[in-house]
Amino acid sequence: MAHPSRLILASGSLGRRELLKLHGYAFEIQPADVDEPTGAGTTDIRRYVQEVSWMKAAAVAPRYDDALILSADTVGWIDNEVIGKPADEDDARRILRQLGGREHELWTGVTLWRRPDDVQLIWQEATRVYFAKLSDEELDRYLATRTWRGCSGAYAVQMQNDPYVRIVEGSVSNVIGLPMESLARNLERYFRPEWSSRSA
Repeated sequence: MAHPSRLILASGSLGRRELLKLHGYAFEIQPADVDEPTGAGTTDIRRYVQEVSWMKAAAVAPRYDDALILSADTVGWIDNEVIGKPADEDDARRILRQLGGREHELWTGVTLWRRPDDVQLIWQEATRVYFAKLSDEELDRYLATRTWRGCSGAYAVQMQNDPYVRIVEGSVSNVIGLPMESLARNLERYFRPEWSSRSA
């Protein structure tokens, strides 16, 4: 089996793009553009992120004859419900009030799909996160930054010294949208030698 020479990110996420660049990967971008489910009624968060991640990879893989497709899906999980991307500012306010002063989980499902033989590797990772309880004034200021747009849980974490977000257990890159530590291990273990030296 010839090793694919191209890594394709099946996502339009700026966070995932920046993480891959930061870790030295050469890749191309091909957003999946699929209609993601809302997660309403989900009881198994691990299965949910796994299925959405796989759905994204499945939408992109047939477009390539020789490539390794990388897709991911990240959502929040609190009170046994999925916390996805806010619909608008009012929805973001509701979500941040629900998260404020409490711990929640950020779950990411990751799929690696090799073409043309369609070998697939799928895993899920969780990070426990504490989000600060914001006053109405702090909430207004945060919402005015618009950093909540397009972000699961209505927030985007800063890599260091985030004033609102504290990682309790797990990977900060997972909160951004791609668990880089497990990604590097799995690329090296299952797709070496072509990807093992791509990360910093």
